[in-house]
Amino acid sequence: MPMIDADTHVDESEDTWAKLEGTPFEKYIPVTVMLPPDEAKRAGFSATNARCWIVEGRLQNRALRDEINHPPRARRELEDVPGRVKHMDEMGVDAQVIFPTFFIRYNSRNVEAEHALTTTYNRWIAAKCAPTKGRLRWAAVLPLLDPQKAAEEVRWAKANGACGIFKRGFDLDRKVTDPYFFPIYEEAAAQDLPLCIHTGHPLPGTEWDRGFPIIHSLSEIVTTKLPEQFPKLRFGLIEAGASWIPYSVAMMGAQQRAQQRGRGYRFTRIFDLTQDLFRKNRVFVTLDGIDDIETLLKYGTEDSLMMGTDYSHTDISANLSALQEVRDWVDQERISESVARKILETNPKNFYGL
Repeated sequence: MPMIDADTHVDESEDTWAKLEGTPFEKYIPVTVMLPPDEAKRAGFSATNARCWIVEGRLQNRALRDEINHPPRARRELEDVPGRVKHMDEMGVDAQVIFPTFFIRYNSRNVEAEHALTTTYNRWIAAKCAPTKGRLRWAAVLPLLDPQKAAEEVRWAKANGACGIFKRGFDLDRKVTDPYFFPIYEEAAAQDLPLCIHTGHPLPGTEWDRGFPIIHSLSEIVTTKLPEQFPKLRFGLIEAGASWIPYSVAMMGAQQRAQQRGRGYRFTRIFDLTQDLFRKNRVFVTLDGIDDIETLLKYGTEDSLMMGTDYSHTDISANLSALQEVRDWVDQERISESVARKILETNPKNFYGL
C-alpha cells in the first residue's frame, strides 16, 4: 500500500538564507546564537535548548536536536536530500509533504523583511525538492503583510512544485475567515493549492499552538460558509491530531440548537449532526496515532483523515512509526483495509493534489 506522509518538516539552516547575502536584504538574515543558561532562562528558553535565531532584533527558538530521537541533521536540514529519500524508502513512504519550522514562530510587522524571508525560503526549498521527482513536496510560506504580493507568490509556488499553502490559525491577529486573506484564497483556489492551517505561534508570546486555533478555524470555516465563497479551495487542519473533532462538532451543534430553541429541536447523537460536514466543506485533518479512530469515523471523516509523522521534530505530534500504526489498525480490526488506504494514500493525494 503506497503511503504519503502528510506532515513533515525541515529544519532551516544558514544555507536557507544564503541567497540574501550581498543583497539590500542581507540585514534581515536570521543569525544563530547560543544563550548562556541564566540568560536563556530569563528569556523564557530551556537552559538545555538555548540555541536561538536573532531575527529582526528579537530572539526566536532554534531547537537543538540530538540524532538519537531525530533523523540525522543533514536530512532534517535537507543538506543530504538523497539520504532523506533513502530513509523514506526504509520507512515505506512514497512522498513527504514538508512544512517549515522557522515560520511556526516567526511573526513580523515589517513588510520588507517578511517578503525577503518568506520568498527566500520558498526558493530554497523548491530547489532542494525539485530533484526528487515528487518524492519531497512542500507547502509555501507567504508574505501575508501584502496580500497582493502573497497572491503573486502563490503563483510562483505552484509553478515550482508547491502542493499547499502554509498558514496558522491567527496570522496577523486575524481569523482565517477574515476578508483580508481573500485575495490569497482566490489565487490558491485558482492554482489548485490547498490552504494548510498548521499549528504555530502567530501571536507574540503565545504558546497555545495546538488545539484552540485549529478548533476555532474549523468552526469559523463552517459557520461562515467560507467553502461556498471559494468552491474550489480545500482546507487542511494540520498537526493538532483529531481528538478535538467531537468537541468541535458538539459546540457547533449546541450553537445550532440555540438558534432553534423553542421549536422542538432535539438531538439524539452528536455525530448525526455532521455526517457530511467534512466532505461537504472540503476539510481534511491529520491524525495522531493516539486518536480514537473508531469514534472519529462516526463523524463522517473517512474521506478526510490523513496521517503525518512530523518528521524532523520530537514534539507531541512526532511519531516516525505513525504511518505503520495505521496499517496496524487494520491487523487489529479497528479499521478496514479500504479506510487505511484512504488515510495513507487517497485522502492526502486528494487534498494536496498529488
